[in-house]
Amino acid sequence: MALDTVGLAANAARDGSSGTESAGRVADVLLRFLNGAETLGVSQLARDMAVSKAVVHRVLKTLSTRDLVQFDAPTRQYKLGPAAAALGVRALRDSDLRTTSLAHLASLNSHTGETVTLSGLVPGGRVYLDQIVSSHEIAMSVELGRRFPLYAGSSSKCILAFMSLKEIERILSEPLTALTSHTIVDSAALIQELEVIRRRGFAVSDGERQENAGSVAAPVFGLDGAVVGAVSVCGPKFRVNAEFVRMAAPQVVEAAQAISRSLGFDGQHRLDPKS
Repeated sequence: MALDTVGLAANAARDGSSGTESAGRVADVLLRFLNGAETLGVSQLARDMAVSKAVVHRVLKTLSTRDLVQFDAPTRQYKLGPAAAALGVRALRDSDLRTTSLAHLASLNSHTGETVTLSGLVPGGRVYLDQIVSSHEIAMSVELGRRFPLYAGSSSKCILAFMSLKEIERILSEPLTALTSHTIVDSAALIQELEVIRRRGFAVSDGERQENAGSVAAPVFGLDGAVVGAVSVCGPKFRVNAEFVRMAAPQVVEAAQAISRSLGFDGQHRLDPKS
């Protein structure tokens, strides 16, 4: 499914910008929907992107003609359309990380009884690629495809811990917004936490990303030795407590290591966090 390149070229000419710059704006608009908000308005997008409302309106009109976004008349805001959803489903279906992980996620869910998730590293954070929800009456589930920051929650922290020092410093130099009352927003405290995660090989969260939830996660590495995602087990805090973490952590690490081996990882982490 292609964008209306003729329309975009005309928009670029009107804006006095290049076709590449115009295409970049189209991508920027779509990527704004990854940050949690289900609907966005023209004014908000223009403000966030530091461009005129006229430019944003033209981009949204072009996207709407291809069902990549839809206009909601009562709120006068836009949301992702069915074509965008189809692209997301196709990306998930074709993900080597997801396909490789399915059997290991099922086994981990069977052994722990709690919700098991798979996250993938993406520009600007990480997203949930898949989950197997617990059969308990009270169970935790996650939102697939939504982008989350790399400083909050066990999956995020265990990915961040095994990134390069340059990337860690860049991420921690930005404002750390609290997602819950338990989110660690002090960069010095986070650096210490990342050192612990690297030493023991897994991360733990006690309501850092979602209130009243607990989780334990381990990193997944790709063929080149770089961290590419994380596997986690999560659930309500009254079940996912310190005793549960002691039981589940070795199983989570084992599952993450098995997935990494399936992706071609030879056990040598290429991005030394101290370099």
